[in-house]
Amino acid sequence: MPLDAFDLSTSSASADATRAFEEAVRGLAAHRPSTGIALGRALAADPDHVAALALKGFANLILAREELAAPAREALAAARRALAVKDGGTVDERALVEALGHAVEDRFTEAAGCLDQRFADRPATFLPFKIAHALRFMLGDAAGMLAASQRMMTVWSPDSPAAGFLLGCHAFAIEEHGAYAAAEAYGRQAVAMEPDDAWGLHAVSHVHEMRGEITAGIAWLESSRGSWSRCNNFSFHMAWHLALLHLDRGEHERVLQLYDQEVRPTPTDDFRDMANAVSLLWRLERLGVDAGGRWAELAEIARRRRADTTLVFASLHSLIALVALGDRPAAAELVMALQVRAQGSGDQARVAADLGLPLARVITGLGGTGLGGERGSLDRLAAGLPQIGGSNAQRDLFVLALAETASRRGDAPALRAIGNARRRLKTEDRLIASVDGRAFSPAARLSAQR
Repeated sequence: MPLDAFDLSTSSASADATRAFEEAVRGLAAHRPSTGIALGRALAADPDHVAALALKGFANLILAREELAAPAREALAAARRALAVKDGGTVDERALVEALGHAVEDRFTEAAGCLDQRFADRPATFLPFKIAHALRFMLGDAAGMLAASQRMMTVWSPDSPAAGFLLGCHAFAIEEHGAYAAAEAYGRQAVAMEPDDAWGLHAVSHVHEMRGEITAGIAWLESSRGSWSRCNNFSFHMAWHLALLHLDRGEHERVLQLYDQEVRPTPTDDFRDMANAVSLLWRLERLGVDAGGRWAELAEIARRRRADTTLVFASLHSLIALVALGDRPAAAELVMALQVRAQGSGDQARVAADLGLPLARVITGLGGTGLGGERGSLDRLAAGLPQIGGSNAQRDLFVLALAETASRRGDAPALRAIGNARRRLKTEDRLIASVDGRAFSPAARLSAQR
């Protein structure tokens, strides 16, 4: 079977479907809002386009909404039927469908591993690499992301299809391990090769944020605005990074302006958009900035999602919004939903049991006894935070919340351990000092060191 523009072997005989699918894959790489439209065109031209059906299934799952589990399963069933119609399809198509089969059962780890194994001899094939990278990002599996990108780099060349996009993923995987100089170099190279590589732009912005390079970080994001502002809702996330840099500079009015115009320009219930908004408002309030009525619309969405524990990362952000507005009954319902989820099976059930539920109890103030209540538990929760998924920058909200709780409890050893762990990834900023001025005063530091 011939390979498409991204080195994927497909069984479609439709040239129109192939072109549209290639456009969708490039849209996925560049985080373009036209991706779904292109995917729809591919399936209109060839309803049995196996890879397009598989990508449709993964796209639904990555949105992490309870109501999208059924469409993902429908896409899987359609892809399996299409394989039968096309005499088993290609090896590449079968691999994508097999991985989707794991993913719809909440086994993202197995899905990513399946893609690694099936493309072991071609680790730079973009679509399976990108899907596995995205799944591992949602799992917080930085080690898996890096291992996959290192394998990819053994065969990578500037002439590889999607070479710049692949390099951007490698930059991000390196950044999440704290190798900031290398991550910046790879990220800048990725963007130089592929200006539409929003993920590479993102990796470099992480570097500046983690190293406390406020001026350089703002300049980087502003100079690349022409690219990331054309993204789908990923543009909101890039604006969030820009807002965090201005927050470090103490420019609160600018942060609120960015929040209203670019971070939260529309009240979507996409969990990624919610995470941006919740974490930014939480930080602003810890710095003494009045968020006005901005919490209200977030809490309303959180109420509607309080029983949806598809992704623990999303549930915890919803919980913070409910607690911020003082909706204790809805917060209690969400904690109960996590408790039910923790008794199930799959990746997120394990995350809920190991980390989500005890962290939720801390957030709601229910951690005085039991999980999350015993002495030393807070620093253990901080150490386990990667399990909830997302990036180091996104999880910093929970690091700060745990530090605040340690301060409130007078748990100096936990406070010291959490602070030390944070400093290994991120330079100290005014936010960590303001989470609890008393706890981070010189006297408190001296006490914590005893």
